Amino acid sequence: MPSFIIEGGHRLHGEIVPKGAKNEALQVICATLLTTETVTISNIPEILDVLNLIDLLQRIGVQVSHPQKGTYTFCAAQLDEDYMLSIDYQHRSSALRGSVMMLGPLLTRFGHAQLPQPGGDKIGRRRLDTHFIGLQALGASFTYDGDRHIYQAIAPSNGLQGCYMLLDEASVTGTANLIMAAVMANGTTTIYNAACEPYIQQLCHMLVRMGAKIQGIGSNLLTITGVDELHGTEHRLLPDMIEVGSFIGMAAMTASDITIKNVSVPDLGIIPDAFRRLGIRIEQQGDDLHIPSQEHYAIESFIDGSIMNIADAPWPGLTPDLLSVMLVTATQAKGAVLIHQKMFESRLFFVDKLITMGAQIILCDPHRATVIGLNKQYKLKPARMASPDIRAGIALLIAAMSADGVSRIDNIGQIDRGYENIDGRLNALGAKITRQDD
Repeated sequence: MPSFIIEGGHRLHGEIVPKGAKNEALQVICATLLTTETVTISNIPEILDVLNLIDLLQRIGVQVSHPQKGTYTFCAAQLDEDYMLSIDYQHRSSALRGSVMMLGPLLTRFGHAQLPQPGGDKIGRRRLDTHFIGLQALGASFTYDGDRHIYQAIAPSNGLQGCYMLLDEASVTGTANLIMAAVMANGTTTIYNAACEPYIQQLCHMLVRMGAKIQGIGSNLLTITGVDELHGTEHRLLPDMIEVGSFIGMAAMTASDITIKNVSVPDLGIIPDAFRRLGIRIEQQGDDLHIPSQEHYAIESFIDGSIMNIADAPWPGLTPDLLSVMLVTATQAKGAVLIHQKMFESRLFFVDKLITMGAQIILCDPHRATVIGLNKQYKLKPARMASPDIRAGIALLIAAMSADGVSRIDNIGQIDRGYENIDGRLNALGAKITRQDD
């Protein structure tokens, strides 16, 4: 497994462009299964999770071409249903959490689908209840094969039937799966408490261009009228808001001066303001964000003087994928902040590595950590660490870049799952990161 060797203490300078959004890519690539016509998607990040999903689609019979970097065409005219029953398919799809979003498209198009227990980050339980309950409301029946650890879904003989559903949680992947299942179901489907992240909006807009009928895009109440077929289209991914937030935190921790280009500011929501709460200066320049060099930054307090509390929430609240970055950024701020990770109970466990580096953090419970900023009076110490998941991995990379000395991060395949060529892109700005293959 490859590792990063990071020489800390180097300031970055220059411009960086975020890649296409990983979470959107996984959704819209699965949506290509809904039509027999060609779909072209551009600005696709060439990262492990996305490339593995594309490879899986090719193995089930999707014709894929790659005319230029970041652009792929998909044609799911003829699929190999026998392969989807094979051990190889079960193994490959179980290693990729994004494969869960193949369930809705395959079920509505073919009337049946199989889903091995999906993998992904080791950040605690990630329930599939929203997916299954919603699909059951559309008429699907599920069985679970405990020996093979595989779910089997079957639609009624007359197809999925539109209905009203109130989701128990505003699950992004759950909402995406149900939208893709409903667009060719019979009748009208109403999804209340739907996730409404920009990536869900992008999926809906793409499906509408393909011929779907969806009302309420951008809200938590979607009304979907089923159609008989969908057609080909072209689609471009948004820039990845998680990369944008990662670069903001990285600039602050290393006192760097960088400009993040073409970020699609309207689709960042409260992300810039959340970092401003940590005292980070962010200057909007058209559709770019300029992060000027700061020797110090101070965490705000609430109006009554109480400690700042930063928590994740469904959109338009703060995405949980950035709390690891915000936590590590706070370690060098002036002041204190409570980081409350509500969604995943194991995502904060990586703070033990930051504590080893000299950060002052109190892990209150699996969901909350209090950070007492060092105000850059004491630099973090270098350490040898391993990346437990994508977001903790980038947080540890940020910590190592600010540390006084040489650090090593093992298991960087986790970082590669979410960030394309991150070492090369950061080295171009002045970082000192060496990729070492064991």
